Amino acid sequence: MVAEVAEETKSKGWFWWLIVLVIGALVVIAATLTILRNFHHSAKPAPISGTIVEKYANALELALQFFDVQKSGKLVNNRIAWTGDSGLRDGSEENVDLSKGMYDAGDLIKFGFPMAFTATVLSWAILEYGYQMNAVKQLGHAQDLLKWITDYLINAHPSANVLYVQVGDPELDHKCWERPEAMTEKRPLVQVNMSFPGTEVAAETAAAMASASMVFKKINFTYSSTLLVHAQQLFIFADTYRGSYRYGDELLWAATWLYHATGNQLYLKYVTEQNGKEFASWGSPTLFSWVYKHAGTQVLLSRVNFFGTKDVSIPENLDLQLYRESAEAIMCALLPDSPTATSSRTESGLVWLIKWNSLQHPVASAFLAVLYSDYMLTSQTETLYCNGKSYKPEDLCKFAISQADYVLGENPMKMSYLVGYGTGYPKHVHHRGFSIPVDATTGCSDGFKWLNSFNPNPNVAVGALVGGPFFNETYIDSRNNSMQGEPTTYNSALIIALLSSLITSSPVVQSFA
Repeated sequence: MVAEVAEETKSKGWFWWLIVLVIGALVVIAATLTILRNFHHSAKPAPISGTIVEKYANALELALQFFDVQKSGKLVNNRIAWTGDSGLRDGSEENVDLSKGMYDAGDLIKFGFPMAFTATVLSWAILEYGYQMNAVKQLGHAQDLLKWITDYLINAHPSANVLYVQVGDPELDHKCWERPEAMTEKRPLVQVNMSFPGTEVAAETAAAMASASMVFKKINFTYSSTLLVHAQQLFIFADTYRGSYRYGDELLWAATWLYHATGNQLYLKYVTEQNGKEFASWGSPTLFSWVYKHAGTQVLLSRVNFFGTKDVSIPENLDLQLYRESAEAIMCALLPDSPTATSSRTESGLVWLIKWNSLQHPVASAFLAVLYSDYMLTSQTETLYCNGKSYKPEDLCKFAISQADYVLGENPMKMSYLVGYGTGYPKHVHHRGFSIPVDATTGCSDGFKWLNSFNPNPNVAVGALVGGPFFNETYIDSRNNSMQGEPTTYNSALIIALLSSLITSSPVVQSFA
C-alpha cells in the first residue's frame, strides 16, 4: 500500500523535492496496481520462484492418500490396493444417490457438516496454493478428491430447502467393527429442511460449494456453475430458516466465500454492515476448526482488505478493517514471544487446546499464520504490531513451520503423527479399514477381535494424521485409544493446506479469479 507523505518539505529546494516525491509515489502506485492486477485477473499460476522443500512435498503426497482410503462409492482409478467399492446403496431408500463422499474418520458414517468443511478447506488450499501443488504434481489429485466430495454434496441437495446431512446410524455403527466393503447394516438418512432446519451445516455446505466453484471454474465451467447455484440456494435456506444452536460464524463464512465466488457486493454487505456487529466477534482471538469458523472468516476477509476491491462503501471498509484487526489479534496470539501470546502450548511449543484430536488446532492455526504471512508479503506489508512489539511476515511463517515440523517428527516422542512419513509413526491407528486384513471375513460384531488385537495394522494407514499428543507430549499407540489415534478427513484437509503453503520458500498469493 502507498504511504502518504505526512509533512511538506520546507527546505530551499522544496519544488524539486516535491517532483521527486510525486515521481516516487507514482512508481509505488504503479507497482501496487501491478500486484492488484495480477491478484484479480491472473489467468495462469505464477512460476515457482523459491526452492521446493522436499520434506513438505513428500508429506503432501502422503497426506492426500488418506482421502483415497476414505472414499465411498464405486471407485474409479483406485490408488489403494486393499480398498474396494462400498456404500453403493447409500441414499437409495429415498431415491437419492449418496454413494460417493467420504467416511468421516475411523468409523463408517458420512457426516455432512465436517465433510463440507473438509471440502471448503481443500478448496481454499487449492485456490491459494494450487500452483505449488502443481509444482510437485499433486494438483490434479487434490482436485479429483475435492470433486468426489462435491459430487456427493450436489446429490445431497435435491431441492432448494432440503439437504441430506448424514448417512448411517452412529449408535449402530459403533456396535460394529468391519470393513466398509462388508457393510450390510441399514444406513438411515438424516436431512435438514424447513421444518427441521440446520443453519450450520447448510451454511458450511454453501461455503464448500462456493469455494469449489472457483476451483473448477476454468476446468469445467458447467460443473462450476452448478456448484454455485447450489451454494446460493443453500445460503438462502440457511439464512432464512435459522435453527440449531450456534450459526452466526457459519453464515459469515458462507457469505464470504460467496462474495469471493460471485463478486456480488450484497454478500460483502451481509458480512459487514448487516451482520458483522452481531456475529463477527471482532477483536477476540478465536479458533478455526470444523465447528468454529470466526478465525477463518477474519483471515479470508483480510484478503479483501489487503488487496482492495472496487465499490466498497465507507461503512463496509471500516468493518473490513475490523476483520483484519481481529485477524491480527489471532496472529499476535499465535506468535510465541508476542506480548499477547496464548499460553496454551506444550513445553516444546505446540499449540495445544484439547486432548481429543489435539492436532486440529495447531495445524489450523499454522495454516492461517502462513497464509496471513503471504498476504503481508504480497501486499508489501512489512510489519505486524502486537501491543507495541513489531513482527515480520517471516515470524508468522517461522511459527507455522514449527507446528508442521512438530507434526512430522520434531517432538519429544521423535514420532511423525502423519503415518507413513519418516520411520517412526503410529502402527495401531484407530480405523476399521486399516485394522482388518483385506481377506478377512467378518460380520458386524466379530470384527472386534481386530480392534482389540495388539498386532500392528495389517494395512498401513499411509497419509493418516492421527489425533495427536497429550499436553505432556506423550502418545499411546493403541488401537483402542481413539482420543489420540483416530484420523479424520477434516484434520487431513488442514494438514494438506498447511503443507501446500510450505512447499516452496517464496510463495505468492494468487487470484481466486
